[in-house]
Amino acid sequence: MIQVELHLPGSDLQQIKLENQTQLSEFLLLGFSEDPALQPLIFALFLSMYLFTVSGNLLIVLAVLSEPHLHTPMYFFLANLSFSDICFTSTTIPKMLVNIQTHSRGISYTACIIQMYFFIFFIGLEILLLTVMAYDRFVAICHPLHYTVIMNSRLCVKLVLLCCLIGVLNALLQNLMVLRLRFCKHLEIPHFFCELNQVVHRACSDTFLNDLIMDFTAVLLGGGPLSGILYSYSKIMSSIRAISSAQGKYKAFSTCTSHLSAVSLFYGTSIGVYLSASAASNSASTATASVMYTVVTPMLNPFIYSLRNTDMKKAIKRLLGGSRARLVFS
Repeated sequence: MIQVELHLPGSDLQQIKLENQTQLSEFLLLGFSEDPALQPLIFALFLSMYLFTVSGNLLIVLAVLSEPHLHTPMYFFLANLSFSDICFTSTTIPKMLVNIQTHSRGISYTACIIQMYFFIFFIGLEILLLTVMAYDRFVAICHPLHYTVIMNSRLCVKLVLLCCLIGVLNALLQNLMVLRLRFCKHLEIPHFFCELNQVVHRACSDTFLNDLIMDFTAVLLGGGPLSGILYSYSKIMSSIRAISSAQGKYKAFSTCTSHLSAVSLFYGTSIGVYLSASAASNSASTATASVMYTVVTPMLNPFIYSLRNTDMKKAIKRLLGGSRARLVFS
């Protein structure tokens, strides 16, 4: 038996190993189930939820834009939150639907990085907008006489731009940290989108620094805004208790119920996903749980803000009534 040995210089051998690790063409998104019989059901379910999310949030944006009496700070932030929800779900669901329809699981390395960037940006924007909305309610109830002076249009625009800037910097930092990693070929991600934690922990190189940055930003952008929201509502509850009439207390508290419901839903599902990810050994269960804050929460937000808000319901009815009238006479 003849053995042929190929001797390469150490630098050339190291270069070949590096190329084998870094020449990654695509990731494989495993999704929820590998059963072909379930794919049409999953496709129909997520398509319907995506359409509900886009149409519901788009109605809120159009209603706020079309009604002059809704041009207030509260509805300005709500319109931005609804627009963020549309973009948030659009970063993940369409790609998953295309993969199901084409019987493919692949997503290119570049597309995965882009999807991760926008997902991190919009989830950060969602958190920060909820925090700004809590501050708006704090000023409205605790300092009602100075509300129009404090929450002027210039400050509202600056707050939204600041939220966007923080979201951009956070997403850019996380993506740059991922770009420094080396990946092996044919990586499978047990998720329906390129989730940051799943992608990082499939790298062939050391991820200690990535984990450190992820934990730091999670505490900073998760715990910080939540602390601000809790502080705002502690002051709000103190102000509401000081109101003498029961009707006045109810009116003040009713302006906060929608926002409280949205905050509870978002943080409740996010914490639930985190706890399930820590406790579950099966990553597929984490992907299923993450549907709650990535899909269900943006879908329910329009119902939360419209069902208990008389002004919003009237604006949506007028908007839909005007659309029907235009269709009849066109």
